[in-house]
Amino acid sequence: MEKAIIFSAPSASGKTTIVHRLMKLGLPLGFSISATSREPRKHERDGEDYFFLTAEEFRAKIDAGDFLEWEEVYENVYYGTLKSECRRIWDEGMAIMFDVDVKGGVRLKEILGDKALSVFIKAPSMKALEQRLRDRKTETEESIQKRLERAGFEMSFESKFDSVIINDDLEEAIHEAEQAIIDFL
Repeated sequence: MEKAIIFSAPSASGKTTIVHRLMKLGLPLGFSISATSREPRKHERDGEDYFFLTAEEFRAKIDAGDFLEWEEVYENVYYGTLKSECRRIWDEGMAIMFDVDVKGGVRLKEILGDKALSVFIKAPSMKALEQRLRDRKTETEESIQKRLERAGFEMSFESKFDSVIINDDLEEAIHEAEQAIIDFL
């Protein structure tokens, strides 16, 4: 089964929470750990949440052709999908579960085509998105403003996804996502 499920969303839409909950439902999914050059948050662990690389290490892997897709999301802040992660999961007989930024999600869908279901998660409003960013208490005011500006841009990609889920009620959003995955697989 060389299938993939792609979840993308602007920051603080609830995408990662939904993905983590879906991974606990017993579906035949293997989580693709993305690589990034950003600093880890307090609760994040290398090799579990992300493969944390320096910008130089990330660029060396780009040059070596190690990425299925990658994106420079902010200056010197890269995110990408390692080809080795895809092979690992498919070799285990599972579909890949991607939790990626919006441009990465669009790119993965372009690369994988009908092998992939792409799902866009969005907050019910920009005001709700801003409140979620503030509630995290992990961002500076400058970072919040940068993420909100980027979220506005990312919302313009919504139509490029197979499915759009509004995360107004978390349990409902998880159920809707689970059903979309079951139907696809």
